[in-house]
Amino acid sequence: MRYLPKFLFVISGLVVVVGLAALAFFFWPHRLPQVTASASQPHGSELIARGKYLTTAADCEACHTAPGGKPFTGGLAFKLPFGTIYSPNITPDTKDGVGSWSDAEFVRAVRSGVGRHGEDLYPAFPYTSYALLSTDDILAIKAYIETLKPVSGSAPQNELAFPFNQRWTLRSWKLLFMPLGPFEQDTSKSEQWNQGAYLVEALAHCGECHTPRGLMFQREQGEALSGSLVDGWKAWNITSDKETGLGKWSDEALAAYLSRGYAADHGPAAGPMRQAIDLSLSKLPQSDIQAIVTYLRTVPAKPASYEGPPVNPVAPAAQASKPWTPDEGGNAVGKRIFEGTCASCHGFDGSGQNIARAALSGSHSVNDPSGSNLVRVILQGTVDQSGTSTTAMPAFAKGYSDAEIAALANYVIGHFGGMKGQVTPNVVSAAR
Repeated sequence: MRYLPKFLFVISGLVVVVGLAALAFFFWPHRLPQVTASASQPHGSELIARGKYLTTAADCEACHTAPGGKPFTGGLAFKLPFGTIYSPNITPDTKDGVGSWSDAEFVRAVRSGVGRHGEDLYPAFPYTSYALLSTDDILAIKAYIETLKPVSGSAPQNELAFPFNQRWTLRSWKLLFMPLGPFEQDTSKSEQWNQGAYLVEALAHCGECHTPRGLMFQREQGEALSGSLVDGWKAWNITSDKETGLGKWSDEALAAYLSRGYAADHGPAAGPMRQAIDLSLSKLPQSDIQAIVTYLRTVPAKPASYEGPPVNPVAPAAQASKPWTPDEGGNAVGKRIFEGTCASCHGFDGSGQNIARAALSGSHSVNDPSGSNLVRVILQGTVDQSGTSTTAMPAFAKGYSDAEIAALANYVIGHFGGMKGQVTPNVVSAAR
């Protein structure tokens, strides 16, 4: 009888072990973690209050509420390059929500992206950030959610192309891109810095929007917080870069922007960022805002990752500070629309006629030649969740053609940004 050489026998054994491990990893049900709150976890009303704060900081309502829908009932569509997925109902309804979930099932879902029945969840749910959360904090969130009114109703079925509709493939994705453990404090840094790091990297999950994605939809951590494109909106560079990031912002301006959604000489937030501020950041204590500012100041400077010409995000345009004159040339259509529709709120000098939020001077959106965010604001308008009319901008999608909106956007970019706008009717049509 012939025998394999010893080294081939060892190699063959390793191959079998690795193969069995791979099969177990891909097809064996995910085990539930052992979940126990620490001795420092609060109880009763203090636990509920802590959970409400954490749920707000994590901005759960924004993603789990469809336009016009009831809070936390899900149904919000996430349109991805490979299809559309919908957020689930997370009210304590026992049939359609999370009312019958155990603590272990809830912790596993938040931290590992695994559903109640062992199904892998798609990373539009930011569990790559929530993996850094402590067990105590996840349990506090669950305790607060259990106090909400149960609402029945499930989200639509996901619409994903093959092979992305095969959830088990996410196990290899997680193996490559999931953090290895919860957030650990850096003892060489201050308590304020560590709180800011926990908020930015974990709870508020800023990197999910402000970090570019790779071919496998993974965050490019080497370019962390240098900006990205999310559903057509530019999430701006928030590193300490002085040219395209936050390097030239004062601490006061950055804190004001995060707290109320606008800052002098930096313009207002709109789109997803305004929603994040209105539903989450504006409701946090000022100590948290200051902690975020402290942490962001230490993020290494990176040039903006967005494609196209650079954005001038800080200095108001030279011509925006000059009195507007009727004979200003270059874009008669755009100028006419701005004069008749926009100037009464924004002012011809961009200073904001009625409220500070309407000021355009220094806004990223009007200093971006591509007009990505500007076009969407013109089309969709901007308003807070309560529909407050005094801080709202109406949508103009139905009032103007693609060519007219392109002309208006290019005029605004030229007048307030001092650059040649590159918005075409096709760009507007795609943004619709």
